[in-house]
Amino acid sequence: MNSEKRKAGFFSFALCGYFIFTAAAFGQAKISISGAVEWDKMEMGAAVTLDLASANIKLPTGRTQAESMISAEYLRLIRPGILSLPVDSSSTIADLIQRGEFSFLRAENIALDAKATPPSLSPDLLSLQASYSVSLAGISADLIRHSRPTEIRRTLTPVPAPAYSGIIIFAAEELPVHGMKSAALPLPCLFPKIWDTDMNLIYERTMLEQGNSGQAVMVRYTPAESVLRPGPSGLSAEIAAFAGTNPLRILARGCFGIRPTDLIIDREDALLIISSEANRRLLREGKVVIVLNDGVLKSRLEDR
Repeated sequence: MNSEKRKAGFFSFALCGYFIFTAAAFGQAKISISGAVEWDKMEMGAAVTLDLASANIKLPTGRTQAESMISAEYLRLIRPGILSLPVDSSSTIADLIQRGEFSFLRAENIALDAKATPPSLSPDLLSLQASYSVSLAGISADLIRHSRPTEIRRTLTPVPAPAYSGIIIFAAEELPVHGMKSAALPLPCLFPKIWDTDMNLIYERTMLEQGNSGQAVMVRYTPAESVLRPGPSGLSAEIAAFAGTNPLRILARGCFGIRPTDLIIDREDALLIISSEANRRLLREGKVVIVLNDGVLKSRLEDR
């Protein structure tokens, strides 16, 4: 019995020593994250880099240890980027967790579900780097709670409107902020709302119909260069495949929200959308493209 106690005590001491050693190694090692949220690609790309000398790792024998250190630190480094993702004009993922509308565990699983590229050595052999890609479309689908979309606003006085193949809203310039004497560049988020100039709500997340793939994306963001190309449609091949060859083109008239993510369009343009079932379906299917300024389509991850 005493022998078993001694063995257990030795094991506990060794385990404690291992964790102390690991913590010390991690404390001395230089592990950093770089990357960005790219809204036009609907992904968060990150690269985690370990400086081998700072971790006292020598190759090739220490490669497995280096890969383990990167894997262990990835979650801590990517977490702030996921928590700070803007969900709508007033909330981030962190806000939803604080209000009990989303679980912290699910946020962690989002990070763990990232597509990972096997670690590779830098050309100078001084560091090891692994790349990860987190799908914003997957996060968006996770946040859709309704099983059936709500009805899209209709009008008692419909106007004649052709059946469009998609909706493109231009919002790449500074716009007046509703209710304020200021202007701002509209910003991206997972669930932007669209209002008309009478401040009727035209589009919001509960109107979206989830696809068979489980992916639920309200809008597609793109820079102006993708919709101002030479050629009959003026669209890049990627945007044309998404919005079709006969999209309704709209100029945003203003923006709205604590963060200016929500757009305001002319009442006349809104009527073209809500006057026919074919065009209302474009909203349900998320066939909406928002053209934003290049400078807001990418936000860099911070190394914390």
